[in-house]
Amino acid sequence: MLTKMGSEEAILFDLNSLPEGCISTILSLTSPVDACKSSVVSSTFRMASDSDVVWERFLPSDYKQILLRSVYSTHIFEFLPKKELYLRLRREPVMLDNGTKIFSLDKSTGKIQYMLGARELSIADGNNPLCWGWKLAPESRFSEVIILRSITNLKIRGKIKTSMLSPETTYAAYLIVKFEEWAYGLDSIPSELLLGENDGNSGNKGFAYLSRANDKKKQQMKQLFFVSRMQMMRSKVIMGDDQGKEMRVLRDRNDGWMEIELGEIYISEDGKSDHNKEVKMSLMEVKGGHIKGGLIVQGIEVRPKLRWFQTTYHNMKATQI
Repeated sequence: MLTKMGSEEAILFDLNSLPEGCISTILSLTSPVDACKSSVVSSTFRMASDSDVVWERFLPSDYKQILLRSVYSTHIFEFLPKKELYLRLRREPVMLDNGTKIFSLDKSTGKIQYMLGARELSIADGNNPLCWGWKLAPESRFSEVIILRSITNLKIRGKIKTSMLSPETTYAAYLIVKFEEWAYGLDSIPSELLLGENDGNSGNKGFAYLSRANDKKKQQMKQLFFVSRMQMMRSKVIMGDDQGKEMRVLRDRNDGWMEIELGEIYISEDGKSDHNKEVKMSLMEVKGGHIKGGLIVQGIEVRPKLRWFQTTYHNMKATQI
């Protein structure tokens, strides 16, 4: 309709007069939160905002190929409306590749995230029963975890193709671990952390001590018997070697496990389309030459990394979906 605004004529356009398909196309260029909010505008917007046209745009472009790798029957996904599928992938991770990987959509951003199980990692002497052992773990997302029995050179590596991740997104990789009560030698000197593309030798570097921060009894025993020896070992290994590297700490997760950040990397649009490019991440302690054991490894999680202000903002928006 037409209305006078001073000497100018303005055209006020009623969006509800647009065809539903046109509204769906417009909403598909927004965000999941905006699409949900638009549903309260009118019945036309509600139908448009629930359409497959909108929510298929929010799903990863290769979601069909990803779900074909599921250990579950793909029939449970085929007939779901796209909105329900999107919400389900945010709530319920999907086991892939014979149970060695887990795929889901990040609850805050809707971006792709993966967890690589211990079976998917490259662990030095991982097949040697004197060094490592496998056990069933009901508290783990995977059916089994690997436990470090006794070793001198600790090497845990993982990799993932950049084409498997969401473009224009900063990712971080986290090693997910626990400790046996009898764990020893893991925090005598720091472990080296590394994340980088392809060769993995250059990239985001750091170091960390593998220990439970709240284990006061163990800390007291160290101070009584081992502090001098540990200081000597650390001085030999750390001097000059870890200069400029970021020190990182283990943090508790909501699922009863702990995680240590291995590093972060930005996935560009080119990285998404390059099927030969890989992100490689690792934790290693090979310089101390001492025996260590009692580390339980569940896997490595690769997920979008948000700064604190982004986390607050996205969490607020995520609760609206």
